[in-house]
Order: sequence, then structure tokens, then C-alpha cells
Amino acid sequence: MDNVFAPRVLREVKGEPGEIESYRQEGGYDAWVQCVTKNDPHTIIAQLKEAHLRGRGGAGFPTGLKWDKVVNHRVKERYFVCNAGEHEPGTFKDRYLIRHHPHQLLEGCLIAAFTVGAKAAYIYLNHEFSEERAIFERAKEQATAQGLLGKNFLGTGLTLDIEIFDGYGSYVAGEETAMLESMQGRPAQPKQKPPFYPTEFGLHGKPTLVNNVETLSNIPQLLRNGPEWFRQVGTSTTPGTMLFSLSGAVNRPGVYELPLGTSIRHLIEVCGQGVPNGHGVKAVFPGGPSFSMVGADQLELSMDFDSLKKAGTGLGSAGVIVIDDATCMVEQTLKFSGFFERESCGQCPPCRIGTQELAILMRKIEDGSGEERDLAKLLQICGFVKGTGFCTLVTGAAVLVQNSLRLFRQEFEEHIRLGRCPFKPVPVGAE
Repeated sequence: MDNVFAPRVLREVKGEPGEIESYRQEGGYDAWVQCVTKNDPHTIIAQLKEAHLRGRGGAGFPTGLKWDKVVNHRVKERYFVCNAGEHEPGTFKDRYLIRHHPHQLLEGCLIAAFTVGAKAAYIYLNHEFSEERAIFERAKEQATAQGLLGKNFLGTGLTLDIEIFDGYGSYVAGEETAMLESMQGRPAQPKQKPPFYPTEFGLHGKPTLVNNVETLSNIPQLLRNGPEWFRQVGTSTTPGTMLFSLSGAVNRPGVYELPLGTSIRHLIEVCGQGVPNGHGVKAVFPGGPSFSMVGADQLELSMDFDSLKKAGTGLGSAGVIVIDDATCMVEQTLKFSGFFERESCGQCPPCRIGTQELAILMRKIEDGSGEERDLAKLLQICGFVKGTGFCTLVTGAAVLVQNSLRLFRQEFEEHIRLGRCPFKPVPVGAE
């Protein structure tokens, strides 16, 4: 990763970053030792609250509050799961963190599991991440050899391990309730919230702490350096840094760690070094295809949970996808509509039918056989299905189409008027 900003979560380590000695030389596992030695969950949680750490994988829920719910639950049998089921288009930071900073993630997992008094702890890992699995397993072996986990870890007489669970490798399975269902041998189908919040009714029906990879990777340094250090960058409501997965029409795609509140323009022009081939920005998905895209006139927007929500979109897991002005938005929308159609688990009828109907109409328009009334049908379907599923998949599919039609309706109309995609060469003999 290029040093466009001095790394905080992904700080540089001497030697091989996946080796435990390199990690420990930089203070690695110090926070874990302190956590076990003092055994004071409430102090740990108080620091997370004071730092205002928010989850880095979705709506930005306060991390300290989530941990607090599990610690203070009347049921004493509790579980911990690290969600590494990353499968959304444009998001690849979990893979990067596991590959290059496995000990930092492992330490965060250990602290989380121990703090909430978990009976068992797991990492739900996308089954496609075979190399990352091997790296994480090696990190576990190294830490176990030094007495940092396993039987009688740090001389406590207790046992704590982070068991790897092979994930489904599907988008819906990454939703926390669907993930927990699959871990119990059932279909990876989301549960309705409320009442099925994992902190109340999670794995085996018990309170379960679920955090994503980036959130947990923040924990060791936050505890070592303190809440005030953590709040030195970012915004007042969303302090700290975020890992942005930058892809699409940029010269230098990659994972970039930047303070929350950094502008979209900075991410594209400084980190991504602009758009290839002299093209301009047409649209940007700040949080992946599940959230509304923004136009080229909104590049000064701050990349943080609250600013993007106020602008009618969202940050999500910060999978930033850049679309250039040479791209057909009908075709681009169809690609993502097809993704939502394939990834629907089929449990909720509005989602199963709605994603299919949206994809069918999008294909019809892109193929050149669309009619003006199809645009009204698209919007009607979006209105029917939006907000109806147990998870956000169908809402994301509806928002995608609604947003694309709002910003680029002329391109849809041009497809219908010409009977073909205007961005593709005119077929021979069709002039």
C-alpha cells in the first residue's frame, strides 16, 4: 500500500509482516497481555466507547455498545464470531488484512472473545480465501507456540482458540444472521431483525458478538495508544481511519488507509492517480453497489458514515467503485442487477421475484428491445420491493436501479429510441 497517508491500522512493521517476531517488536500482543492480566472487561469497553469506534463493515454501529450488550447479557453462555465472509463487488480489504496483517487481526479476535467471556470463538472465512486461510493458520500456530492462545494461554489455566469456519462464499451469507445460520448447518438465510439480533439471539440461540475484520484490526492499537490517540484523525462523529477498497476506472486501484472524512476526489485523484485514458468521472459508488452512486458534481463529499448518509447514500464497507464517462450506465446497472439476482437466497418472495424481474427488464433494455413503459415498470417494482426483505439485498437492488434511472435516465431512453446500446459500435448494415 502506498503511503499517501501515514498508516495507523496498517502500520509498517520491520521484517515479514506475517511473522510474529516482527509484530511483537512493534508492540504486538501487548494489549492482549494487558487485557488478560487485568481481566477488566468494563475498562476495555469504556475505552472503545471513549474512542467512538464504529463498526467498519456496514452501518457504523458503535463497537463499544455492541460489546457492552453481550457482556451485560443475563445469559452467561456467549460466543464470538469474526465475519470474514467478504463477497461484495468492489470490496477486498478483508483479504488484504488477513494476508498482510494476520497477527493484528488475531490479537483483536482474542481480545474481543476474552472480553465478552465467549465459550467459543470463530472466524467465518470465505472459502475462496485459501491462501489467506493458510496465512492465518500459521499466525495461530506461532501465537500458540508462544503461549498466547490455546490451552493454559498466558498461564491462566483457561483455553481459548479461534476456530476457522469455511464460509459459503456468497453475498447473503456475509449478513450476520445468515452467517450464524450457516454455521449451525442450516441454509444461509437471514433472520428478521428484530428479534434476531446476534447480541440477543445468536449462535445456538445465545448472545453472540459479531465484528468484521477491519473493526477487530483496530482494537490492538486503540488499546495500546488510547482513545485520544484514536480520535486524532477522522471526524468528530466518525473518528479514526478507514480502509478504502478502490477499484473501477482508476489508474492505481488498491487498498488505502485514510482518515474518515477524506473527500471522494482525494481518493480518486491522489490515491487512484486519476481516471485512465483521459476520461472523466461519471459516477462513484462510495459503498459498493448496495448504496446509491453519486455524480461527478459530488466528488467533494466526505467519506464518512454520517456525511454520506446525509447525502442519500452510504459508506458500508467502503468498497469504492469509480465509473468513467465512457461507460454505459445501463450496462453497468445490468451487471450489478445480475449480481443481486444471483445472490438472492430466495427466502423472501419480494426479493426472489423482485431481483429477477429487475434483471429481466434491465437485460431487455440493454439488448435493444426495451420500451418506454419498461422504465415505469422498473420504478414500480423498486417501490414494491424496497425495504421488504429480512436483509438489505433487495433494497440494494432497488436503490441501484432507482438511482441509475434518476441520474442517467437519458441513457435508458437512448437505448429504447435507438434499439441498441449507444456506447457500442453500430452493427454492420444497421446504419
